[in-house]
Amino acid sequence: MGDHHSVQYDRLDDQPLSVAVAEAVATFRNEDVTELDPLHYSINADALERLFEPRADGLRSSGSVTFEYCDCLVSITADGEIRVESV
Repeated sequence: MGDHHSVQYDRLDDQPLSVAVAEAVATFRNEDVTELDPLHYSINADALERLFEPRADGLRSSGSVTFEYCDCLVSITADGEIRVESV
């Protein structure tokens, strides 16, 4: 595995953030996304979506969350970066 893997998530896209996170972790681990544990084993996926969803006055400009998922450390920032690294 490499040192880390980063992807940019488009918060205005129809793809749920939870799917983008699972895909980023699968890419980092060089596995199929179906081989991973369900994301909700590590974090409440609905809460994760709400944390970064657009507000009535526009996109969130700050904030981040970091959690462990499938032996990886996942960090998501309000600007849409999903960063995956080894624990």
